[in-house]
Amino acid sequence: MRIGFHIAITGGFKKVVERAKKRGCETIQIFSTNPRGWQISKLNLKEVEIFKKEIEENKIYPIFVHMPYLPNLASGKKIIFKKSLKALICELERAEILGSNYVVMHIGKRMATDEESALKNVAVGINEAFSKVKNDVMLLLENTAGMGTEIGYNLESIKKIIEQVEDKERVGLVIDTAHIFEAGYNIATKDGLDETLRKLDELIGLRKLHLLHLNDSKTDLGSRVDRHWHIGKGKIGKEGFKIILNHPLLKHLPAILETPKNDTKWDLMNLKMVRSLME
Repeated sequence: MRIGFHIAITGGFKKVVERAKKRGCETIQIFSTNPRGWQISKLNLKEVEIFKKEIEENKIYPIFVHMPYLPNLASGKKIIFKKSLKALICELERAEILGSNYVVMHIGKRMATDEESALKNVAVGINEAFSKVKNDVMLLLENTAGMGTEIGYNLESIKKIIEQVEDKERVGLVIDTAHIFEAGYNIATKDGLDETLRKLDELIGLRKLHLLHLNDSKTDLGSRVDRHWHIGKGKIGKEGFKIILNHPLLKHLPAILETPKNDTKWDLMNLKMVRSLME
């Protein structure tokens, strides 16, 4: 299992690898632009070339590009859907420029829309984006905790989205350990994790799983409240992560930690915990 962190792009892409090296990253996840706004900044191609060269020199792979927070294809509001679609198209294009084969996307919130329509909206948006961007970048759908009006908190709903995507080879899955636990799947026990993976394989296919987001949960099993916490210090706990990290169906996957941050110190603490639990 290759381990890494979500790395900030503050100050430009030329600073990313330095931050990644401080954290002992073997893989990384990044935003390609400001994650908290709709405005998409223009890529500085000179900085991008430096970034790609340093990534290769330091053997950091794979690279995952995460969508910003605001896009929401599930929305029934046309203006939000159109802006979200534009953002997805842009991220698929930018990922290729950055040397990434993957874009990670939150499945979204239905807001005032019924769930079936929201799931269809997501698939329609993905189909339109794929028709506009003909490259090899794969879109990874991230499961949610089911907080508020979030959709995609159960495997059945994710299956419904994928079934409606025309180019199924370009869509995959990232499982966030905190989210799936908070959604009610008890991955903290061997039996619970085995059953979850069996169900995932039956409904979607384990081959669709390309990435893990490693986060402990500050809230209880089935809470439907999304609160990431430090590895081993939350409700999944050390024993739960030991089971997850060493599971034969998961140990080949890359994993990104999205644990709470306080500069480098907390990241190194979480990395040390993960490494200590890997056999």
